[in-house]
Amino acid sequence: MLTRRQMLAASLVPVCTRALPAADPDPTRAFVDGQKSTDPRLGKPKTLNDYFPFTPPSTRKEWEVRRQHLREQVLVANGLWPMPEKEPLQPTIHGAVERDGYTVKKVFFASTPGHYVTGNLYEPAGQSDAKRPGVLFAHGHWKDGRFHDAGEATAAKSVKTGAESDLARGRFFMQAIPVQLARMGFVVFQYDMVGYADSTAIPHVAKSGVPHPEGFADAQGELRLQSLMGLQTWNSVRALDFLAGLPNVDPKRIGITGASGGGTQTFLLAAIDDRVAAAFPAGMVSTGMEGGCVCENCTLLRVGTGKIELAALFAPKPMAMSAADDWTKELMTKGFPDLQKTWKLYGAEDKVAAKAWLEFPHNYNQPAREFMYSWFEKHLLGGKGGPVAEKPFEPIPPKDLSVFEAAHPRPKDELGAAEVRQRMSAASDAQMAKLFPSDAGQLKKFRAVVGPALAAIVGETKLPARVLPEGRPREQTEIDGVAVYSNNLSRELSTEQTPVAGVSGPKSSNKFIAVWLHPNGKASLFEKGKLHPAAKSLTDAGLTVLAPDLFGAGELATDKWGVNPVYAGFTYGYNHAPLANRVRDVLTALGFTGALDPKMVFLIGWGAAGPVAVLAAALAGKAVARVAADLNGFRFDDVTKTDDPMMLPGAVKYGGLGAFLALCAPTRVLVHNNKGTGIGRTAKAAYKAAGAPDALTVAGEKLDDAKVVEWLLK
Repeated sequence: MLTRRQMLAASLVPVCTRALPAADPDPTRAFVDGQKSTDPRLGKPKTLNDYFPFTPPSTRKEWEVRRQHLREQVLVANGLWPMPEKEPLQPTIHGAVERDGYTVKKVFFASTPGHYVTGNLYEPAGQSDAKRPGVLFAHGHWKDGRFHDAGEATAAKSVKTGAESDLARGRFFMQAIPVQLARMGFVVFQYDMVGYADSTAIPHVAKSGVPHPEGFADAQGELRLQSLMGLQTWNSVRALDFLAGLPNVDPKRIGITGASGGGTQTFLLAAIDDRVAAAFPAGMVSTGMEGGCVCENCTLLRVGTGKIELAALFAPKPMAMSAADDWTKELMTKGFPDLQKTWKLYGAEDKVAAKAWLEFPHNYNQPAREFMYSWFEKHLLGGKGGPVAEKPFEPIPPKDLSVFEAAHPRPKDELGAAEVRQRMSAASDAQMAKLFPSDAGQLKKFRAVVGPALAAIVGETKLPARVLPEGRPREQTEIDGVAVYSNNLSRELSTEQTPVAGVSGPKSSNKFIAVWLHPNGKASLFEKGKLHPAAKSLTDAGLTVLAPDLFGAGELATDKWGVNPVYAGFTYGYNHAPLANRVRDVLTALGFTGALDPKMVFLIGWGAAGPVAVLAAALAGKAVARVAADLNGFRFDDVTKTDDPMMLPGAVKYGGLGAFLALCAPTRVLVHNNKGTGIGRTAKAAYKAAGAPDALTVAGEKLDDAKVVEWLLK
C-alpha cells in the first residue's frame, strides 16, 4: 500500500501521461466537466449579521494555543499591538455631589495627548481604611449615554411590564447601576463612549443610516489599523488605569459591565487586559449580529471568530451575561453551552453563568442588573452570590453630571479626529523605530512584534499542517515535452480551495520544487500551447514547478467581492482582504509541497505577485530556501482606496514591504524592480543582524526572466 507521501509524490511526477486534446483551451484547469470551486471566499463577503458559532477545543492545551493567537489578533485589530506607551493620566476630579449612601464626582483625563476620557466616579459614602473593589461601567448605545433619560412614557411601560420597579429607575437606569454598586461598597467609574455625553470632540456622524466615525474611514486608517473601536478600546484600558490607580481601590478586584455596545466593550477589555477580575457583558454575547455600530467593528477583529469565542478568552475568570428578545435570544442553546465547555477545561464551570429574559426586548433592566449585582457581590466582594435587590434612588439631573463647567472648561488642547490620528501615527512610528533590527537582540524584538502582527493580518501562524488534493485529479497530459498535472488543494478542517497545476520534465523530481506565482495564476505556465520559457528552464534543470491560482485569478476569479462603502471595517472585520487571501493560497501550496519532503523549495513571484511572495516567505520560514520577487515598484503607502486589491490592513503601521522582507532573514532572497519602494534599510539591517548580509540581493531595475532563473539555480 502506498504511503501518504508516496501518493502526494505521484500527484506531482506522473507515471503516465496522455496527449492533450487540441481543442482544450486551458491545460491547467483543475475543475472539469462544468464543475467550479465551492470555496466560500468566492461568494459574497461575510457580514456582521451572519452566524458565528464557536466549537471549543477538546483540550486545555489546544485552547491555550488558540487563545494566545486570538488575543494577539484582537490587539492587532484594535491597533494596540504593541500596546501604546502610556502618558501620565493626571486626571481632573471635581464637583462632588453627596447622595444617600454614595458620592458622585466628575472626571476627565487624556487617554492620549489631546483626546479626553470623560465620566462620573461613584463612591460609597463614608471613610474606609480598606481598599474597595472597583467596577468600570460602559454605557452602550442608549441616547446620550450616561445622560440617558428614557422619558416618562417608556418608564411607565417598563414598570407595567415588570422590567423596572419605579419610574425613576425606568427613566434613569444609567444612574441606577453605579448608584446600587456604590451602595454595595464598589467604586464605580462610568465613562463615555467616543461621541457620547461629554466626549464630543470626535462625533458619531450618521452616514447612510449608520453611525459613522468622523475621520476614521479612509484607506490610511485601514493601513494603520486606526479605528473608532480601537480608540474606544484604548480608552477602556486607560479607564482601567485610572480606576486601578485610585488610592481607595483594590486593583486586584476590578470588574467591568455594560450592555449592548457597552457589552462589546466589556468582553473586549476582559479579553486583552489581565487586570479585569470579573465581567458581566449584558445583552450582547451571542452567535448572531456582531454589533451594528462602527465603534463595535474594526478590521481583522472577527475574521474566523465571533462574540462567543471572544468572550471565552476570559476563561477561567468569572463571567456572567444576560439575554433578551433580541439577537441574544438563542444564547442559552447556541453559544452558552460552548462557553461552559471552555470554562470546564479549567474545572471552573461555576465561574460562567447566563440568564435569559425573553419577555423583554433589548435592555439592561432591573432583573438583568440584579443578576449582575449578585455576580459581582460573589466574585468581587467575597459574598455568597445570593439575590441582591436594587434599592430606589433619587436621580441627578443629567445636565448636572456633565464634567465640563465654567470652573472646569473643555481643555484647550482637545483634538478632533484628524489631529488625534496624526498623534497616533507619530506615536506608533516612534514605537516601531525603537524596534529597528540593528543587531541580533533588536532583530528578536522586531520579530516578536511584526511576526505576530503579520500572522494576524493574514490569518496564519504557521504553514498548514495537512494539505491534500481534493477529489479526483484531472487526468495528466503531456504538452511541449512536459507532464502537466492539475488538481484542487484543500486544507484539513477548512473550506478554502486552491487550484494548482504542476509541470515536470524528464529530469524533474520532487526533491526540488519551484512554486510559481503569477497575476494570471497557473494558466501563465503556458503561452500559445508552449511552456513558458522560464518554467522550461526550471524543468530542464530538474525542478518540478507548481503554480497555484491565487484569490481573484484563474479558477478563483470572482465578481462578488466588494468592500462596504460606508466603513471598510464592516467587510475586513469579517473577511480576509484579497491580498491576504492570495498569501493564504501560497501557504496552502507550500504546505502541500512540504509534505513531499523536498530538498529545496523555491518561491518565485512574477509581476504583481512579487509582493505576495515576500509576504508568504515572511510567514513560511525555513519551508522556503530561496525567493525571487518582482516588487513591481509597489509601496503600501500608495494605496488610497479601501477596495484596492493590494490593500493589506496594518501594512503601513508595521513598516510595509521592507519590514515584512526583514522577517524573511536569513532566507536567500532576490528582490528587483523596487525603485521607490523604500524597502532597503530595514531589510538590509535585519539580514546583517541575522548574520547573513549576502543572502539578500536588491536590484532596483526589473530583471528579465532568464536572470531571475539564473539567480535561483546558481
